[in-house]
Amino acid sequence: MCELLGMSANVPTDIVFSFSGLMQRGGRTGPHRDGWGVGFYEGRGLRLFQDPQASAESEVAALVQRYPIKSHTVIGHVRQANVGKVCLANTHPFVRELWGRNWCFAHNGQLAQVPRAGAPAFYRPVGDTDSEAAFCELLNRLRNLFPEPVEPEVMLPLLVESCADFRRQGVFNCLLSDGDWLFAFCSSKLARITRRAPFGPATLCDIDLSVNFDSQTGPDDVVTVLATEPLTGNEAWTLFEAGDWSLWRLGECIAQGRA
Repeated sequence: MCELLGMSANVPTDIVFSFSGLMQRGGRTGPHRDGWGVGFYEGRGLRLFQDPQASAESEVAALVQRYPIKSHTVIGHVRQANVGKVCLANTHPFVRELWGRNWCFAHNGQLAQVPRAGAPAFYRPVGDTDSEAAFCELLNRLRNLFPEPVEPEVMLPLLVESCADFRRQGVFNCLLSDGDWLFAFCSSKLARITRRAPFGPATLCDIDLSVNFDSQTGPDDVVTVLATEPLTGNEAWTLFEAGDWSLWRLGECIAQGRA
């Protein structure tokens, strides 16, 4: 299985601390040696880093850990390949344009097949993973039902219904964003933590690294981090249950439910 990382914040925030913990799971403290990637939204732009090498050994990952890119929304992923060969084309997160925005998607799990809803296949996979195929199918469904942009609350029923549809074919934990919001769906395993004042210290589980967020944040900052497994050992993470979904904007949950 792969591992996911997401962030939603109300102020531009770097994710170096959490990212440093996740990267250890790519070959050092975990078996996810088959590539990694992370996307940082900057307005409508998306700064994307990917490498099919193990993240724990990747020079590109080391660069990102030294480079405190600030963003409101981030999606990251470390891969343990089960469908598709190890190569750059199969490395998450995947990106497509819809309604004039960059949509970014990462998936943890495996699907027996990707169910088709009959929507015209405008989006097609570049690689050969079930994950990218599901992402393209999801965007095709959205584009078919909503030819013009709509608010996230309007398309939420289709997002949730599609994720539940994919989940019936296996395991489908995912993160999805267009840069304005972050959508999370839990099929089997996902955790989250929202940090706000008063901030305190945090220590990573996978590497000897601690930080005191009180010295790096303002009193009004709100930062939510999502991960497949909790990244810190001294904080209270909330575990999702199977079927849980949530929609985040600027660090706050604006909608949630269970499929």
